[in-house]
Amino acid sequence: MGGADPGLFGPGSVTWHCHGDPMMWIAGVRALYLQALHPRAVRAVMENSDFRRDAWGRLLRTADFVGTVTYGTTADAERAGARVRAIHRALTATDPATGERYPVDDPDLLLWVHCAQIDSFLHVLRRSGVRLTPAQADRYVDENRAGARLVGLDPAGVPADTAALAAYFEEVRPRLAAGADARAVDDFLRAPPVPALLEPGRKLLWRPVAALAYGSLPAYAHRLYGRPAPDPRTVTRRLRLTGTLLRSIPAGLRWRLPPGHILKAMRRMGPGSRPSAYTLRSPASILDRPGRA
Repeated sequence: MGGADPGLFGPGSVTWHCHGDPMMWIAGVRALYLQALHPRAVRAVMENSDFRRDAWGRLLRTADFVGTVTYGTTADAERAGARVRAIHRALTATDPATGERYPVDDPDLLLWVHCAQIDSFLHVLRRSGVRLTPAQADRYVDENRAGARLVGLDPAGVPADTAALAAYFEEVRPRLAAGADARAVDDFLRAPPVPALLEPGRKLLWRPVAALAYGSLPAYAHRLYGRPAPDPRTVTRRLRLTGTLLRSIPAGLRWRLPPGHILKAMRRMGPGSRPSAYTLRSPASILDRPGRA
């Protein structure tokens, strides 16, 4: 299998191991909460998709894109990126404050969506118990500039480490707000519409997920949404507990769920390509050695 195409990342990358973690689902919901605080970004979603009726489909399509880019072949990732760029290129939206029409593929909006996603993935994984070293966290941010390129960004203008990512959020914070669109996203995520028979399941399974995702947001996001900020220590304990529980589910069982990106990648690359939290925790991890991305 030595000649198999590793794709954009490969088993020697931090991203390969991080994106196989089950806490990525909570991280994805956190990203939605954060992304909705950019008025132009959330307006583009509201105008160009049936978010309220197809939010589940949107979440699954995003997860499929991340899975394809992470574990697919180079050709798979490039095709997925081309599809996203083509869709965005054809769309415009209306600024909720000025009435100005703007393109959905505005680089400022693409950068916000990318940074909110990467920050959410990294934050939730680390806070729930994935013990990345500072160097590994920086590598993760740097590696994912490859995904930013696929959606139409110049990687040179995308944060390449955690310090640059934090500086980006400091710079953009004055432009964030929780307007009507953000509140609609918040309302949906707190109580997404489901058939009556599934309402008990929503209360039992979904609400804790949404609450954890919301709780893990930065303090300024809680202030903008205007809802009480839970105690950070309680959120961290719950994230750790949830991470422990989800990671106790056999990976082979979790990875069999469609579309099965990880299992396909392991068949292509061999058993040594298995994404593993242990690899990230190991003091002698290959991921801490230079030149293995």
